[in-house]
Amino acid sequence: MSDELMKENDLAELLRDLVWLNAVIATELIQITENSSAILRKSPPPDSCLRDHQVLRETALLMATRARPGTALADHLTKHQRDDAS
Repeated sequence: MSDELMKENDLAELLRDLVWLNAVIATELIQITENSSAILRKSPPPDSCLRDHQVLRETALLMATRARPGTALADHLTKHQRDDAS
């Protein structure tokens, strides 16, 4: 494999890593925001926010899954949602 091709492959791997990591960070920030809101309000966030956050989570998960299929992010997000529902 040529040096140029190796550099391109390395760059592509790095970009996949960064997309995945940013999706993880985004979904965790959404969760922190919801938790903080619930603590401050002493009640769950408004339904409209929860719906918007769900769409954002799904988008981030789609990006993460496309970049790094088979990671634990989907299971982790499902666990968050189960925990929040109880």
